[in-house]
Amino acid sequence: MNNVISEITRLTERDCYHLVERHKKQHTYPLHRHSEMEINFVENCHGNRRIIGDNIEVLGNYDLVLMGGNLEHTWEQYECTSDDIREITIHFSKDLFSPQLLGKTHMQSLAELMKRSEVGVAFGMKAIMHVYDRINELVNMEPGFYSVVKFFELMYELSLTDDYHLLSTSAFSHTIVAVDSRRVQKVKEYIDKNYKEEIRLPELSELASMTPTAFSRFFKLRTGKSISEYIIDVRLGHAARMLADSTMAVVEICYRCGFNNISNFNRIFKKRRGCTPTEFRDNYHKKHVIV
Repeated sequence: MNNVISEITRLTERDCYHLVERHKKQHTYPLHRHSEMEINFVENCHGNRRIIGDNIEVLGNYDLVLMGGNLEHTWEQYECTSDDIREITIHFSKDLFSPQLLGKTHMQSLAELMKRSEVGVAFGMKAIMHVYDRINELVNMEPGFYSVVKFFELMYELSLTDDYHLLSTSAFSHTIVAVDSRRVQKVKEYIDKNYKEEIRLPELSELASMTPTAFSRFFKLRTGKSISEYIIDVRLGHAARMLADSTMAVVEICYRCGFNNISNFNRIFKKRRGCTPTEFRDNYHKKHVIV
């Protein structure tokens, strides 16, 4: 049932990156994935809708995202009325940032950015305006050594900003964005293995060797989410993956992913994803025309 297109990009083994700039009246693509990483910048796109993994967002006038390889993504014209949408797409291989390079002390922020990119990263207006001139400079440069340096500068500046949010859930993209706390990571791994079952705070706090109250505060401080919010995100991620990849009935997916009430599942899904489970599935299997 999965209609995700495997795209062959224009990046070759001899390229450090491949950049293309387009001006168009519609910003619409079929759902696709590719092994290359991607930076996508869109201007004059208010009302456009972006889907990355199981994240769905309606865009403002500017959008800047970084995606790791093999992460499903698409754009839809949706409510966008602009007749001059500007898009800049940069494809590059993950090998450009080798483990040996990222392991250096000076590359720590880049290593963290690359890890975050596995679920997709969207940057806020502050970050976009900070790198706006760098993007334009890169567009206007002749390909060569200095353009590669400029590309590395762009990536480094993006790695320093705290004006971003993650897009797809780890459960949907089958990846783990590492955190600096072993206790939190241990609990996250337990939740990911047992999300189908009832999960209680005392058993999680015991895993972390903390009292329930202390662990709740600790987890929220480290992740920005409460335990219950995180468990719901994991369950929704697995549910979205099943909606995208199978023909299984929504009610069956609901119970298989740890929800015990279909009405509650539909309500939470719509609140977190902006659409019902059925609408989400339909979005993943629409036919689009590339413009």
